[in-house]
Amino acid sequence: MAAFAQTCQFTGNQMVCDNGLRAQQFGNQTFYSDGRVEQQFGSMTFGSDGLSSQRVGNQTFYSDGTSTQRIGNQTFHSDGTICQQVGSQVTCN
Repeated sequence: MAAFAQTCQFTGNQMVCDNGLRAQQFGNQTFYSDGRVEQQFGSMTFGSDGLSSQRVGNQTFYSDGTSTQRIGNQTFHSDGTICQQVGSQVTCN
């Protein structure tokens, strides 16, 4: 994560981030502007880039060894990044 805050806005099935990343969700698939595609089956998510994840309660465990934990409106990443959601906007730093 860069040293500056990154903000993403969620509207309906679309996400737009201030770093230029965009995504659109259709059913259980999410298509990203960088070419990645994610497919979700229950608590498991599989990415076209080989990264997969499993959600267990308020924690998500990734196949690369990283994890996140959501507490209230904040998500704590194992790399030290903290994201906060206010309404439909998420800011990470």
